[in-house]
Amino acid sequence: MIREATVDDVPEIRSMIRELAAYERAAEQARATEEQLREALFGAHPAARVLIAEDDGSGAIAGFALWFPRFSTWTGTRGMHLEDLYVRPHTRGAGHGRALLAALARICRENGFERFEWVVLDWNEPAIAFYESLGAELLEEWRVCRLTGGPLEELAARAPASGSRAL
Repeated sequence: MIREATVDDVPEIRSMIRELAAYERAAEQARATEEQLREALFGAHPAARVLIAEDDGSGAIAGFALWFPRFSTWTGTRGMHLEDLYVRPHTRGAGHGRALLAALARICRENGFERFEWVVLDWNEPAIAFYESLGAELLEEWRVCRLTGGPLEELAARAPASGSRAL
């Protein structure tokens, strides 16, 4: 079963984020607190949405997908960015990942989103094979760019004064 997450799911969502980070060899980077997730997902201005996969037999949470809308200047349309897709190891192979992706594709179709995009680590061969089996195109020519910490602060310090406001 696939359902929208509720605020009561936040502890499990946080737990799965940490499990995913450990799998991706970056456990120390998963610092989000339950309070931060509660605000980001269920606060006055949610930053993202989450779908939960429940195991049909036990009803236990088997996985999750966290996504948010994006916009393409090239097509002039909205799309979806999948930030995290995770299925717990002991429930893999039961169709939870495929069901989560199918539910997200339906959300795209229902909202007129023309693109559904995500990133995958280049060493994660099982995930790459799974995504390709669904017809996903891996865009080898595009690279993810990221500024954090000191470099982000240094660049921000160089910005001219403006009348922009915080989001």
